[in-house]
Amino acid sequence: MALYEHIYLARQDVTPQQVEAMTEQFKGVIEANGGSIGKIEYWGVKTLAYRIKKNRKAHFTLLNITAPAAAITEMERQMGISEDILRFMTIRVDELEEGPSAMMRKREESDRDDRGDRRGPRGDRPRRPREDSVVEGVE
Repeated sequence: MALYEHIYLARQDVTPQQVEAMTEQFKGVIEANGGSIGKIEYWGVKTLAYRIKKNRKAHFTLLNITAPAAAITEMERQMGISEDILRFMTIRVDELEEGPSAMMRKREESDRDDRGDRRGPRGDRPRRPREDSVVEGVE
């Protein structure tokens, strides 16, 4: 059987639970047609580079699939019918990536990168005192 990486984008106004339910539905389609899903990663809501069907954000989900081509075709057919799916892309790969994907590694690195303060890259500067809302010379 062939190996595939599949990513789909769901509308921003569906809940993460609904996205998980859609993922389970597509997983059932793959398994019913003789395939299996190795890894499922929910990447969360991300901003799109351009509007797709009047949406500026979308839920991103990655699936690593081992399945015959007929299973992929049926899953893509059902995704095309669904109004909640904005876009999807399936790529045949030579081997599936083990461990977290690049998107998940990026998230983990940003979670570990806590410097204690959230003042930005110039954290070495002392804070400036806040000015009062009263402007001098104006009465």
